[in-house]
Amino acid sequence: MEKLPKIGLPILVVIIFLIIVIAKSAVTVGSGEAGVLYKTFGGGVVTDEPPLGEGFHIVAPWNKVYIYEVRRQEIFEKMKVLSSNGLDIQLDASAWYKPDYNDLGKLHQEIGENYLNRIILPTIRSAARSVVGRYTPEQLYSSKRDAIQKEIFEETKKIVDDQYIILDEILVRDVTLPPTIKEAIERKLKQEQQSLEYEFRLVTAQKEAERQRIEAQGKADANRILSASLTDKILQDKGIEATNKLAESPNSKVVIIGSGESGMPIILGNQ
Repeated sequence: MEKLPKIGLPILVVIIFLIIVIAKSAVTVGSGEAGVLYKTFGGGVVTDEPPLGEGFHIVAPWNKVYIYEVRRQEIFEKMKVLSSNGLDIQLDASAWYKPDYNDLGKLHQEIGENYLNRIILPTIRSAARSVVGRYTPEQLYSSKRDAIQKEIFEETKKIVDDQYIILDEILVRDVTLPPTIKEAIERKLKQEQQSLEYEFRLVTAQKEAERQRIEAQGKADANRILSASLTDKILQDKGIEATNKLAESPNSKVVIIGSGESGMPIILGNQ
């Protein structure tokens, strides 16, 4: 009986040691995450195997697992850049990105966990300065926002694709010009709009005047042709035809249609 405490103590120590080892060896990778395994005695970062996926994992207690979020993430950035004529422009943009899952080990080994500040943000800023510097404030304010957004995305993507990072999109959310420049551009755009409206009214008036001239010319030509075709014989026949129609009317009594060869008028009437 006296030996039981002496035997139980080592067992208790072993159990505690196993609990500590298991606790140190257990790694849980959360939803939307992946783990990069670092082997202390086995060559460092594991780059030739897929990262640890979601769920529970047992690793040697002397190794370490670095957890990365592999879902799409978004970063907002406000930048001061210069236009083509040297004016300060504030650009508000956001980027959608995520690490390349299959190359997560290489990303950790070559760049590290802070890849956002080391790669993505400096590249976006550089691309934004380069792209915006090609345009005037007026172009940035009015018609070129979609163009600069596309160009910034393409220039940034070209660099980060080689850095084990997937860039999904860059969105230019706002372009802020100096107040005086903005007011000048708005005045110019308003004047251009008024000029276009005046030109439209002028062209419309010219087209209407041309339409009326053509219509009047057509009527004049028709009257001239008609006058040239009406002989005395035709006029006399038309008069007789009209008189006969009047004579046939129940309300007509006496109609004088002209004189015959004897000079006397021809009288038609109803009885």
